[in-house]
Amino acid sequence: MDTLIGQGLVALEMIVDPGSFARDRVGAKEFTDESYGPGAVVGTATLDGQTVTVIASDAEAFNEKFPVVYAGIIGMEEGYKMASAVYATLAADRDAPASAKRPIVLIVDTPGNGPGKVEEIFGMNKATGAYQLALAEARAAGHPIVAAVIGRAISGAFLCHGLQADRIVALDAKFGTMIHVMPLTSVSRIIKKNIEVLEELSKSNPVFAAGPQFFHKLGGVEEVVPEIADLRSVVIRQVAALRVAKAKGEATGPVGRAVLGAARGGRVTRPQVAAKMAAEFAAVADKYRPQSA
Repeated sequence: MDTLIGQGLVALEMIVDPGSFARDRVGAKEFTDESYGPGAVVGTATLDGQTVTVIASDAEAFNEKFPVVYAGIIGMEEGYKMASAVYATLAADRDAPASAKRPIVLIVDTPGNGPGKVEEIFGMNKATGAYQLALAEARAAGHPIVAAVIGRAISGAFLCHGLQADRIVALDAKFGTMIHVMPLTSVSRIIKKNIEVLEELSKSNPVFAAGPQFFHKLGGVEEVVPEIADLRSVVIRQVAALRVAKAKGEATGPVGRAVLGAARGGRVTRPQVAAKMAAEFAAVADKYRPQSA
């Protein structure tokens, strides 16, 4: 197998314990309407014997109500469905100690959101925002969240389905894996720079490059997976490592990636800017603190 692009369900079955995936059931919640958010695959499985929630996008599904939602695109219904799966996970483990919170595994292969006119009118941003908030709440509650990028991780869809994870792993670029905000052609139009200049920058600058190795340098990817056969063992290892990290109170998620990016030399300016902003705020903070009566 030379790629997993468009094969989210195949990747899902490769990662979880054989035959353990129960689709459309998370905790006490069952997703009974098959026509609702068909591009979102949610359910429960076991991973190395422990119960996990699995969320993926199905590149073969087509949402008949929203014709721009196909080929793995995350539409409005898909965003809400994925968020519901996370909140069902939170509810299922509400009384469990942090060390026993079930992991959430995200299988990432999406070319973006579905910004159709109808979705924008109804509130596409609310759907993706709800999903991001749900994952952030689950992360804060102690659930280890690992996102496995097996194909495309593009734009706003990756923002909600991936970037809120504690840790991100990605298949090597030789499998066609792609992580970026937008194509260089779009970047060129927005910042008014020639495409040739951006193409040259993309060879060495991780901000403009699309491969997982560059995002690894920025701290966004915790680990690049060298072979497809290694996906399962890498996800299992990252879940175990997150249990330890959370118990120690170590930074994970977006904050942890910023620290990692600085250590890898991919974000050398960010810490300096953050420190300068913190110092400037501290110098004037007393002026804005509420005065005691």
